[in-house]
Amino acid sequence: MNPTRPPVLVVGAGPAGLVSALTLLQNGIPVRIIDKDSNPRMGQRGPGIWPRSLELFNFLDVPEVNDLGKPSPIMRTYKLWTLEPLTEFSMTPSIEPTSTIPFHVPKLIGQQLLDVILRRHLEKFSCSVEMGTELRSFELSDEGVTAVLAKNGTLETFDAKWVIGADGAKSVVRKQLGLTFLGETRDNVRMVMGDIRLHGVGLDRTVHEIGEDGWQFMISAPDVDLTKLAQSEKLIMEIIAPLLPTVVTFNKVVWVSEYRANIRMVNKLSEGRGFVVGDAAHVQSPAGGQGLNSGIQDAFDLGWKLALVEKGLADKSLLETYNAERLSLVSEMLERTTTIFNQVLKTENMVSQRSPILFMLGINCRFSNIVLDEFAIPGKPINAYGVLDEGNLEAGDRAPDAPNMLQVGCGESVVKTLFGLYRPSYHIVLVFASGLAGATPILGALEAYARSVVRSAVVLPSSATGVAVASPADLVLIGQEGHACSAYLVEADQTKVFVIRPDGVIGAIVHGVEGVKKYFSGIFLSVV
Repeated sequence: MNPTRPPVLVVGAGPAGLVSALTLLQNGIPVRIIDKDSNPRMGQRGPGIWPRSLELFNFLDVPEVNDLGKPSPIMRTYKLWTLEPLTEFSMTPSIEPTSTIPFHVPKLIGQQLLDVILRRHLEKFSCSVEMGTELRSFELSDEGVTAVLAKNGTLETFDAKWVIGADGAKSVVRKQLGLTFLGETRDNVRMVMGDIRLHGVGLDRTVHEIGEDGWQFMISAPDVDLTKLAQSEKLIMEIIAPLLPTVVTFNKVVWVSEYRANIRMVNKLSEGRGFVVGDAAHVQSPAGGQGLNSGIQDAFDLGWKLALVEKGLADKSLLETYNAERLSLVSEMLERTTTIFNQVLKTENMVSQRSPILFMLGINCRFSNIVLDEFAIPGKPINAYGVLDEGNLEAGDRAPDAPNMLQVGCGESVVKTLFGLYRPSYHIVLVFASGLAGATPILGALEAYARSVVRSAVVLPSSATGVAVASPADLVLIGQEGHACSAYLVEADQTKVFVIRPDGVIGAIVHGVEGVKKYFSGIFLSVV
């Protein structure tokens, strides 16, 4: 592969584009990522990161998102024209922490900081975003993509094998691919929103804030020309000042945008060698805060599949599952967030429809033709945007975590979590068995696959004996407190095999060797 000619062109350097690039780079696939803006975007924009996205950032080894993100603060309303508190409420639902869900608290991290974090991780792979570089057009062929780029008034022709459009709701990639973007625009739901820096005597910094003196604002008023307002910092300050019964000193408006409620999605997520992710593929109301998170998850799903195809390990048909798996989720997501949005408008209650389903932990691809479950009961209804059901676990579900796993046979004992094993560059086969002997046939079959794309771990109960014996498994783990067996619904003395995909989804739940081979035959071209 020629390192000076990356095979993948990523258009757009928001979170979805950056995650696309990072997932591919961690799989050893060089990328070129461009953005038409000359400078990185300022402001917080969509700051909410739900637990499922935090899990994916964990798999990408980007801990800063969870570490630097802040829990959602208590929101406060005030008596009109005063600073007298009226009500306090949380904008996010809550769930009880369990051993299977290490990231149970949604976090707020402004997009400005999120982009910086992700760019720094790209730089570890000698990749940087080319700012001020615009995609003008491209042509697809069976062999690749020929793109016309513009930078500083100069046109460049760039040949790649694949193009990923992460270039927002007005996506050039989507339009060039000929994808539809059907839906509706709610012209009766408009607002001006942005970030503003100001100081006010008596303003309580324990509630929602952005930076040392920053606040996010939303203005919606039927008698105000919102288009004109969005273009004038002076008018914005003139509207905000009398609403605060305190002395206010304005600094500046950091960013501002006029918002119209758009609810749209593509008819498909790809055409030939071109793909769309994030807002280029779907936009929705802000109710539920699913947009940015869904874009990140689009990017991760596409990334690991495209990497296998580009390496020649998987057939191009694997890429069809990106469309099949994600499009169903997006469709259900739009339906749910639109229902929430309509209820908010009807009741004027921002929290009445907040549900743990928004954590995105229950979304699944049980219906996918590349997942395999030898234990599932056929004929059960499938809800792709379902609620997490810890009493049930099927292929296509999010793989649960399990803490306090003792690694043995490596010279010294090391405590691990299952989530610490999952990465975007390989499948990992978890063999639950009562002893090493029960896992041996399965481990033998796995020796046919390269360790770069398939790894293995034997999970033994705390009562297991003879674990000091050398094993062909990459890891031998003892579930000290039974968390793993409980999370994965493994009974005592049962041998049960789970194949975990690079995106932390259960690809297969099978009895043994034949099931493992059958699953991988649907992923790889041949034994690799």
